[in-house]
Amino acid sequence: MTLVAAAGAQVAYVEREISIPWVKAAPSGLDSLLVYVDLPGKHPLVVLTHGSSRKAEEHAQMSPWSLLPQALWFARRGWVALVVVRRGYGGSGGEEDGRHAGRCPATDYAAAAEYGAEDLRIAIDYARGLPQVDGSQIVAAGVSTGGLVATALTVNPPRGLVAAINFAGGRGSKADHDVCNPGDLVSAYKDFGKRSRTPMLWLYAENDKYFWPELAQKFDAAFRSQGGLDQFVLAPAIGDDGHALFRHPDAWSATVDSFLAAQNLAPLAEPLAEPRAPNLPAPEGLSEQGLTAFHDYLLMGPHKAFAISEHHYGYATASRSLDDARKKALERCEESAKKDAEHKEKCAVVYADETRARP
Repeated sequence: MTLVAAAGAQVAYVEREISIPWVKAAPSGLDSLLVYVDLPGKHPLVVLTHGSSRKAEEHAQMSPWSLLPQALWFARRGWVALVVVRRGYGGSGGEEDGRHAGRCPATDYAAAAEYGAEDLRIAIDYARGLPQVDGSQIVAAGVSTGGLVATALTVNPPRGLVAAINFAGGRGSKADHDVCNPGDLVSAYKDFGKRSRTPMLWLYAENDKYFWPELAQKFDAAFRSQGGLDQFVLAPAIGDDGHALFRHPDAWSATVDSFLAAQNLAPLAEPLAEPRAPNLPAPEGLSEQGLTAFHDYLLMGPHKAFAISEHHYGYATASRSLDDARKKALERCEESAKKDAEHKEKCAVVYADETRARP
């Protein structure tokens, strides 16, 4: 368990990785992360779930710590956040939901999403037994394949589910602006709309290359045509690919705040102070951008590493092991250095988690 102090206030954030036992996720259960502020009483629950890389080999690298910034966004507003790694991803046991989606060109996106939704139901049942959770106020939120899963959850909502959020939801992206059988995705959302009556917020970015605006709007029209209750928001373009919108809470904070308030889901009048980064010295020679990156690095959970050369840096967070984090940090630093024709340098890891690495 990690306790993180808040800046300028006597507030303690609890960050605790747990395993949710379930026979269908045996032997390891569902790898999950609990994040909340240590305040008295019971608090509403938000269950968060991840997307799926186009590269199948990366699914085994999924860690609940990858969604720590989003979990902290909710924790600052009085929520108990539970990040759930679905079956077959990362450290969670069981069979991956992608096996139920079929192989292109034979796709069954609805079946895969419903399979993943079962994981969220189990996690919600578990969380109801936690002393800090108010089981009558539950929200589900997911990104990409997780957004489709959150939508499927509303078809047969667990007790206490009062709202859900779909961040760039979909499945089957093979390459930029290339989805296998997009009509099957539209049909899945249409089918979900027949039975879903839980208020939802859907957010897609204008420059999403996985599920671009024209396609996302077809999802929305199909869902609503059957009675689905979603508020569709097309967010401004962000970065090189708007599919990464979920990684930037500042870009969606006001929209989600407004949606939750409209559902009478605002447990605190104002967000609590942000967690304070550990007071550790930054590596020498970092640029202003590098110093910002190091600050962000310190706020992330295990396993992580930070590497530098004289003019470059690279870091990795939310890895499956510290060795993986070191390897990825070095690779990213060296990739940056290779692009610099003037400075050909070797990189070295300077921090592993929050421990200064030996030269």
